[in-house]
Amino acid sequence: MNEFQSGVQSEVQSAAEFEGRLRQIGAERYHDKHPFHKLLHGGGCTEIQVRAWVINRFYYQCSIPKKDAAFLSRCDSADLRRIWRSRVEDHDGDVNEGGGIRRWLKLAESVGLDPDFVESCEGVLPATKFAVDAYVRFVRDMPLLDAMAASLTELFAPAIHANRIEGLLANYDFANENSLAYFKQRLKEAPKDVAFGLDWVLRHADTLEKQDAAANALIFKTDVLWSQLDALHSAYVDPGRIPPGGWDGRLGVVA
Repeated sequence: MNEFQSGVQSEVQSAAEFEGRLRQIGAERYHDKHPFHKLLHGGGCTEIQVRAWVINRFYYQCSIPKKDAAFLSRCDSADLRRIWRSRVEDHDGDVNEGGGIRRWLKLAESVGLDPDFVESCEGVLPATKFAVDAYVRFVRDMPLLDAMAASLTELFAPAIHANRIEGLLANYDFANENSLAYFKQRLKEAPKDVAFGLDWVLRHADTLEKQDAAANALIFKTDVLWSQLDALHSAYVDPGRIPPGGWDGRLGVVA
């Protein structure tokens, strides 16, 4: 029995029971428990470590609308496309007003990085690219139920955003209303996204096989998030071994 098959149920669960199963996955596996986040939120990160986090997390942020565009391309339902496309708009913004990607580049500027350098994705760790690209492919290739279930890590995101805002404001000089705008906006956007996604998954995962697939998709996504932090921690904290192609702590610094 492999990792994804472990802990599966013997019979189909009610919607309430299945939601509890999904939330338990987050309680056990969400990346808020990773040592790097504890270090970051507690004020223990060096300037280089904060910047490395901003650079690598940007690769994830800029890939989210590509992931959602891939999902949209597979939707036969116009109603589902209308609802889902707001996710692309939330991250890309429009011509005159920035979305999540531009707000993340404001954070990059606030920590002393050249936004153009960050946007180039030069210096992103190989493992970050591997994990994020795997997520985009998952959403592109797997059944719609699995693809949507993978997005349900948003169930657990508001708590980590709130903790991050509090921790960064308390511990770092760069943290202010402007630099943390990305996280504050996600506190408004994520609840509507996850409310729809959770309801859709609970209604469509109506067999044991589908419930298991949806749960395994959510496990996969928590692994994607955890792997990114493992790479950061290994490269910039302990043992501090930056792999070939990883950011060297100097390129793109303007402060």
